Amino acid sequence: MSALGLTPPVLMVSGIIFLCTALTYAEGATMLPEAGGSGAFAFRAFNPWVSFVASWVLMLDYIVTMSISAFTAVSYLGYYIPVLKDWPMNSLGGIAVVGFLVFINIRGVQTSSRFNIVLVFIDVITQISIAVLGVLLIINLPQLVHNIHWGVAPTMNQLLFGISISMIAYTGIETVSNLGSEARHPEKSIPWAVILVFLMVITLWTLLSMTALSAYPVYQNAEGHWVTDLTQRFLHDPILGIVNVMPLSIRPILSFCVVFLAFTILVIATNAGMLGASRLAYFMGQREQLPGVISKVSSRARVPANAIIIFSIIASGLIATGRITLLADLYAFGAVLAYTTAHASIIALRVKEPNLPRPFKIPFNIRIRNREIPVTAIIGGLATFVTWFIVVYTHAIGRIVGFAWLGIGLLIYYAYKRRKRRLAAQR
Repeated sequence: MSALGLTPPVLMVSGIIFLCTALTYAEGATMLPEAGGSGAFAFRAFNPWVSFVASWVLMLDYIVTMSISAFTAVSYLGYYIPVLKDWPMNSLGGIAVVGFLVFINIRGVQTSSRFNIVLVFIDVITQISIAVLGVLLIINLPQLVHNIHWGVAPTMNQLLFGISISMIAYTGIETVSNLGSEARHPEKSIPWAVILVFLMVITLWTLLSMTALSAYPVYQNAEGHWVTDLTQRFLHDPILGIVNVMPLSIRPILSFCVVFLAFTILVIATNAGMLGASRLAYFMGQREQLPGVISKVSSRARVPANAIIIFSIIASGLIATGRITLLADLYAFGAVLAYTTAHASIIALRVKEPNLPRPFKIPFNIRIRNREIPVTAIIGGLATFVTWFIVVYTHAIGRIVGFAWLGIGLLIYYAYKRRKRRLAAQR
C-alpha cells in the first residue's frame, strides 16, 4: 500500500489501464491463437528480436509468479505454524513448494483441472463474502477521506510507486491469452474471459482495499513515516489481516477458510506459473529463440523438463531473498513492458495486415490513412509505457535486476543465433 489512502482510486486507474490491455489481448489471442502472448503478437507484427524481448520479460513474470505465490502460500500457513511466518523458514518452505511441483511436472502428472476450478470458485466466493462483510460492517467513508494527506501521505514518489505496483493486482491476462490455442471457440470464450476477469478483479480489490484502509487507518509512526498496520503486520498475508478485524463470532471460520484456500490457490498459482514458463519455453524454442537444450520436450513426460528445472531454480533463488517487495518490483518491470509490446503489436498489425481475420475486433477505432487504429490500444500502450518508466524510476533494485535479466537474455539470444549461423555456414 505505497499509495496509502489513495490506494482505492489508484486501483481504479490501473483497472482502466488493465481494461485497455484486456481488449488488446482479446483481439490478439483470437487473431493468433497460439502460446506466447505478447511474444507471439510481436513476432508477427515486428521481428524475432522484439518478440524475444517480449517473451523474455514475460518469462521473468512467470518466474516471479512462481516465487511470489510459493512464498506467500507458506506465509499464510504461518497462521497454523508461526515459525513459517519468519525468514528463512518461509523462504525454505516456498522453495520446498516449488521443488515438489517440479517433481510433479517433470513426471508429466497434471493437477486435476476440475479440482482447480472448484478451489478457485470457492476462493472467489470467500473473497466476495469478505468484501460484502467489509461493505456492511467495516468500510467507513469519513475514515477513508481522513486517510488522505495530499502531498504528504502519500508523497508523489509513493503515489507513482503505488500506481506501478498496482498492476500486480491485474495478473492473469497473459495466461488467458496463452490458452487461445486450447480453446474450442477462442473468438467467444477469450473476450468473455478477459472482461469477466477485469470486472471481478477491479470490484473485489477496490472493495477489499477500502475495507483494509477503514480497519487499518493511515498514521505517522515514531520514525515520522506514514504507514498502515496492514503493511506493518500483514504484508505477507493481507486478506488474513482484513479477516482479523471481522466480528469475533465469524473470525475463526473465516480465518480457517482464508488460510486453507489461500494456501491451495497460491500453490495452484505457482503451478500455473511453472506451466506458463514451460509453454513459453516451448514457444520460444519453436521460434528458435532459445537453445534446444532448454526448450526440448521430454519424450516421456511431454513437457520441456529442462526449462522447468532451470527456471524453477531461478525462482527458488528469488524466494531465498525473502523480499516480497523485490518480487513485486520484478513483476511490474516485466508485466508492463510485455503489455506495452502487446499494444504496439496490435496497432502495427492493424497497419501492416488490415485484412488479417480478427474473430474479435476491439471497438472504438479511429481511421488514420485508411487504417482502423483502436483507441484503447493507443491509450493502453501510452499508459503502460509511462508506467514502465515509473517502475524503472521508482524501483531501484527492480530496475537493476530487471535490466540485468534483459541483458543476460539478449546475450544468450545473440550467442545462440550466431552459433546457428556459423553451423549453417559450415554445412
